[in-house]
Amino acid sequence: MKKVIIAGGTGFIGEFFKKRFQELGYDVSIISRQKQHIHWEDRLSIQRSLEGAELLINLAGKSVNCRYNETNKQEIMNSRVATTKILGEAVQSCSNPPELWINSSTATIYRHAEDRPMTEAEGEIGLGFSVDVATKWEETFFSYKLSQTRQIALRIAIVLGKGGGVMTPYRNLVRFGLGGIQGSGKQMFSWIHIEDLFQIILFVKDRKELSGVFNCSAPQPVTNRELMNILRHEMNAPLGLPAPKWMLKIGSVFIRTETELVLKSRWVIPDRLEREGYNFRFKTLDHTLQNILHA
Repeated sequence: MKKVIIAGGTGFIGEFFKKRFQELGYDVSIISRQKQHIHWEDRLSIQRSLEGAELLINLAGKSVNCRYNETNKQEIMNSRVATTKILGEAVQSCSNPPELWINSSTATIYRHAEDRPMTEAEGEIGLGFSVDVATKWEETFFSYKLSQTRQIALRIAIVLGKGGGVMTPYRNLVRFGLGGIQGSGKQMFSWIHIEDLFQIILFVKDRKELSGVFNCSAPQPVTNRELMNILRHEMNAPLGLPAPKWMLKIGSVFIRTETELVLKSRWVIPDRLEREGYNFRFKTLDHTLQNILHA
């Protein structure tokens, strides 16, 4: 049976991937800190699971939806770098290593952009803690020179899907009449449907010549104003109170998160994927939200 290993596979994206791969006839193993799965500290079991695998996908990392105090910042960084190192060493020790290792990264690696979109070739790397995490993550991943295993890093935009991710807080905002713009409303919102993210993995798996970095975002990003307008329309909520920047700063303290998650302008387009011939199933946000909210 074909074998795929999903590291950090117990969250929203990992659970979706597990289900879809099993539907395609794959044997799926999960590496996590939960006792029913292969544990991160069990290096021998990790290596054995990787032997003969077709695909290794690493999604591991502490959620960034928290306050950026020193403890959380250290956990966010270490949870990505340390797990990538564990996997790199395990792959190196395999006699029959995985054909492809896909490591998640983030579209937040690019700077705040309201002037032009960021591509893999011409995007400008930003500044700040979140960017430092992304760059260190990718540096660690590509520091492993693996002759038998292709390596691809996916710079993933905000993932939209049913039953998890950011859709829950966004729906609650609209439901309680707070579905107006956040901040100026001009910041760009790059996103991807979770099904497209899965299909992209299948696409790069089958294209044996591909490696390196890919932006994983739908080809038609929108402004925050457009995002909230479409959400209110799909949820039949004609009005939504705006949340100015000062209000978000106060609110973020109470709900223990950071305003960067909604105020940073992520204008990322999938230039490499489209040039290689990937055809998105969900190209527009209205189509995506119709599928998530009504299908």
